[in-house]
Amino acid sequence: MRDMTEGSLFSHLWRYALPLILANWLQLAYNAADSMIAGRFIGKEALAAEGIAAPVMNLVILAISGLCIGAGVYMSERYGAKDMHSFRLSLSAVLKAGILMSMAIMVPGILLTPVILKMLSCPSEIADITSIYMKITFAGVPLTFIYNALAAALKSVGDSKKPLRFLAVCSVLNIVLDLILLGVFHLGIATSALTTVLAELVSALLAARCLIREMPELIPQKEEWKTDRSILSRVLGYGMPSALQQAVQPIGKVLIQSQVNLLGVSTIAAFNAVNRIDSFALIPEQSIAASISTLIAQNRGAKKPKRIRKGFLTGIGMEICYGIFIGIVVMIFGKSLISLFVTGASAVEVIQEGWKYLSIMIFIYVLPGLTNGFQGYCRGAGRIPVTIFCTFIQISLRTLGTCLLAPETGIQGIAAASGIGWTAMLLFEVPYVFHHMKHIEEHI
Repeated sequence: MRDMTEGSLFSHLWRYALPLILANWLQLAYNAADSMIAGRFIGKEALAAEGIAAPVMNLVILAISGLCIGAGVYMSERYGAKDMHSFRLSLSAVLKAGILMSMAIMVPGILLTPVILKMLSCPSEIADITSIYMKITFAGVPLTFIYNALAAALKSVGDSKKPLRFLAVCSVLNIVLDLILLGVFHLGIATSALTTVLAELVSALLAARCLIREMPELIPQKEEWKTDRSILSRVLGYGMPSALQQAVQPIGKVLIQSQVNLLGVSTIAAFNAVNRIDSFALIPEQSIAASISTLIAQNRGAKKPKRIRKGFLTGIGMEICYGIFIGIVVMIFGKSLISLFVTGASAVEVIQEGWKYLSIMIFIYVLPGLTNGFQGYCRGAGRIPVTIFCTFIQISLRTLGTCLLAPETGIQGIAAASGIGWTAMLLFEVPYVFHHMKHIEEHI
């Protein structure tokens, strides 16, 4: 556990963020492994199928993780205030609410998969394999929630290292199974989805085992499993807006994907590949933002406004430095990274399409770093409705820009639209956050 109300701000931020970065990279690694191995051993059709399914599943996963992120902010506050009874009540509340939410998503998702694919303009030649992949992934939603809820409890007390260990085990397991079952035995796309669900099961079991054996003080006692309406209201007050905020962006991405789907299978495959690269590139920015949220929430609970301002500015400096660094890395290695996802006669065309996108993104990676940092402040300060509004601005303009630019400029227009959305988001966030910090310093 890490108490961020005392000690070096920079040390707390990077020591908390680094395991998150590695953990999220590992999580992306076993998702990307599915795409890489499916693209190489099954074909570009499988890569395109996973690309079509990805925005839908990201919508579901981010909504669930958003509930856990919001609840984690409240748990961080209770930990900073040294109120462990309320902490445990919060964990029991989010577990019960989230399991019901995940079941309510899983069953309709499986039943409505054909309708979803029709709405996404899924090409008929890959409709069947996309449907199989999506249905199996929907079946793993409850496991995804359980892991995220337990990991949120660990992160809220400043422990971001244990989730890293869990995901390391699961990433290796998923990649090895994919290589054996797809690469050696040449099984179909259903196997790719099943190995991911299995990895989610293992990660949930490891997180539960850790809490029971190593941190029993975080586990709700028998009487704390009873629903406390005031705590449930606070948890949902933080969690549901955060879930909505997390869901807003992938809704836009689903609409963006529907535009991509009109550009042909090669562009769909290229967009899937560069999206995976983007995800790896942007994870550190999101992880730094998560560390900002936890630091601010703990210090808000401890009533230390000066540490809130200094911690936020330190985090923003980290975001800027990383955004510049990752732009240089992708400029140098971008084409080689795209080539990891595809092979054969179609590889050249897919790489060319993917590089058109990345050649624009390398100049604007610092923008999502800044927006993530400001979002991290708002989340930690309990201003989650602001994060919803800002995300809505960003994804609305990004989606509109894609619809206007993609038909004329192709995949390059999609990258340009991303920059427009992030810029508009910052125009609102920057003045709001500095005004709110001044308010906190005057009233705490």
